[in-house]
Amino acid sequence: MTADGPRQAPVASSGEAAAWASDAAPPAYRDTTSVTLLEGSSFCLCSANGDIEDDRVAGMFVWDTRFLSRWLLNVDGDPVEPLATVRHASHSATFVGRAAPPPGHADSRLLVMRVRQVAAGMREEIVLRNHSDETASVVVTLETDSDFADVFEVKERRVVNRARGQLGVTGADLTHVHPGAADTRSTTVRTSGAHQLSGGRATFRAVVPARGDWRTTLTVVVAVDGHPAGRVGTRVADPGPQEHVPGRRATDRQAAWRRSLPVLMTGHEPLTHTLRCTTDDLGALQIPDPDEPARRVVAAGAPWFMALFGRDALLTSWMALPLDQQLALGTLQTLARFQGRRTDPVTEEQPGRILHEVRLGATAALALGGGQAYYGTADATPLFVALVGELHKWGLPRRDLEPLLPAVDQALAWIAGDGDPDGDGFVEYQRMTASGLLNQGWKDSFDGVNHASGRLAQAPIALAEVQAYVYAALVSRARLAEDWGDPGIALACHEKAADLKRKFNDRFWLPFRGWFAVGLDRDKEPIDALTSNVGHCLWTGIVDDDKAAVLADRLAGPSMLTGFGVRTLDEGMGAYNPMSYHNGSVWPHDSAIVAAGLLRYGFTDAGKQVAFGLLDAAARSGGRLPELFCGYSREEFADPVPYPTSCSPQAWAAASPLLLMRALLGFEPDLPAGRLRMRPTLPESWLPLRIENLPLGTARVTVEVRADGCAVDGLPPDVHLDAPEVVTGDGASHPPGGQPRTVER
Repeated sequence: MTADGPRQAPVASSGEAAAWASDAAPPAYRDTTSVTLLEGSSFCLCSANGDIEDDRVAGMFVWDTRFLSRWLLNVDGDPVEPLATVRHASHSATFVGRAAPPPGHADSRLLVMRVRQVAAGMREEIVLRNHSDETASVVVTLETDSDFADVFEVKERRVVNRARGQLGVTGADLTHVHPGAADTRSTTVRTSGAHQLSGGRATFRAVVPARGDWRTTLTVVVAVDGHPAGRVGTRVADPGPQEHVPGRRATDRQAAWRRSLPVLMTGHEPLTHTLRCTTDDLGALQIPDPDEPARRVVAAGAPWFMALFGRDALLTSWMALPLDQQLALGTLQTLARFQGRRTDPVTEEQPGRILHEVRLGATAALALGGGQAYYGTADATPLFVALVGELHKWGLPRRDLEPLLPAVDQALAWIAGDGDPDGDGFVEYQRMTASGLLNQGWKDSFDGVNHASGRLAQAPIALAEVQAYVYAALVSRARLAEDWGDPGIALACHEKAADLKRKFNDRFWLPFRGWFAVGLDRDKEPIDALTSNVGHCLWTGIVDDDKAAVLADRLAGPSMLTGFGVRTLDEGMGAYNPMSYHNGSVWPHDSAIVAAGLLRYGFTDAGKQVAFGLLDAAARSGGRLPELFCGYSREEFADPVPYPTSCSPQAWAAASPLLLMRALLGFEPDLPAGRLRMRPTLPESWLPLRIENLPLGTARVTVEVRADGCAVDGLPPDVHLDAPEVVTGDGASHPPGGQPRTVER
């Protein structure tokens, strides 16, 4: 995804650089005590005491705009000293602190609590609690400001000399207004019991009874052209008073999300906690399509990428299929709506191409330098087709998937046409202008694709994993055609898939090295570095069996495997740096795909080693896997070493444990064929394991795995379970009532 990694193209001098061309390094400053609250595409980034300071990378953001750049609480002129942060949900927390001790006293007598909820705006209750036997009289001030800066200006610390909005006071409201060329934005702070409002400051004279409390509530309402947040571009009447209260809908939506989820029962608490974090984070990262409010998609990551990224959303919703197939369907429907229709070099739009990034809010044109969507990615288009096929295997009704078929075929037309401009049978990329992404695979930093020597690869580049996704797309389209009565298309796609697999194994395999090239460069020469990318090829099945074992040994060898995951680049390569963004770090989603690929080809020990290492990394990170961490061996550092600007929560990192669970269960549904295949390979400490309420087609099933076998209750009557054995932590398989024997793929 386009995240915090370095970029190469120059930043536009106007200060409105397109998001996809952002080439600044990760933010130079990050407060390690900062707190992020998020709900949908809104988020608040603040200090540990709840303050938002406008000279830091902080703020309350809605629609990629900083509607609050300053939110400072003082008690008798002093800031609040932080004590603790109590999180209630992803969008709400209580900041616990204390006022400065009175003169001549060592200890404070006033506890300060700030109970905050963030949604399309913000609500904060300030509570002062007096722990003394005397009444306390203090002056409480809240300083506010709104600079309406773009999220990328803030992230890259480019907010300089920005004109502040107009300030007005009406009754108990403070309002900051920014009349722009395209629209007028406003931030209204609604106060209760303020003694004075002036200059962006609300002043309260608080009298706190002995052993008692004083409290006040402030509500922040943001709007564009007078339309409150959550309503822009929806043709819905202005909301009533209750809808101005941030957090109400977020709490209801996340509660509904949790009620719909499968329930895992196992005696292994670290696994339970990790999956609980996974579901909470995926619920928090969901954002609605404003033109289809009932349709849900998943944002890429907090705090900076609360937007729809094609590749990220497709892979995340694919991993999340055991939780919710409707999330994948909504993602596909929204991406189909934005599918390329014309050729535009600036946005790199092409007919049939699936976008890289789209901003769904009111500030899309500003955030993307004049265009709502950017299409510069080589992999989202085949992943789109492959995910449609995967949903078909999970039993989604034809009535839901068939409307996507025109988009599927347009995507395949792009793959065969604009995606392969020289006609050599491989999809490749080269940016159309100097403002586009230089690299357009998932390692999209400027130095993310390099030779074994460390020399940067030159575009056009055909990436290995992109060809693997194309293979999966062709197989998926063939299967759809077979099941929906079009044998001609089925035969043609099968033949194309077989031809691609043959050419890929011939051109990309490096026999003297024992791995696949990460890509072919502009001269059609192999880019010979050993990378984690090639593990994606195992995941889709494009690798010939006679090469798989050698490749598995390389991926699970000590120069790639850290003990917590798979390095993005082998430590023997010229560009290797364990502290880099893409050249030696560990990305959880990437390692999870590698583990799934190893298990697909029957390399049980190697797959389990990767999977259990990554789950251990999650347990050592409080249950939440970050976007990435440094690629140091666990023999050198007992815990994963954080990458300083990693997004957290981040969508495909959050979903990675789900892919690991599915791969370790060997859970492969094929409902159109009337079959559910299971080949569990679980550690004994997880058993017995039971999953209730797992969605599968139109059913909700219960999966149970014991040491002597597995069972699935609630399957549709025309679907049978193919699950002859269970593999436990010792690597042996145990057929019910039989002797251990070797597992075969």
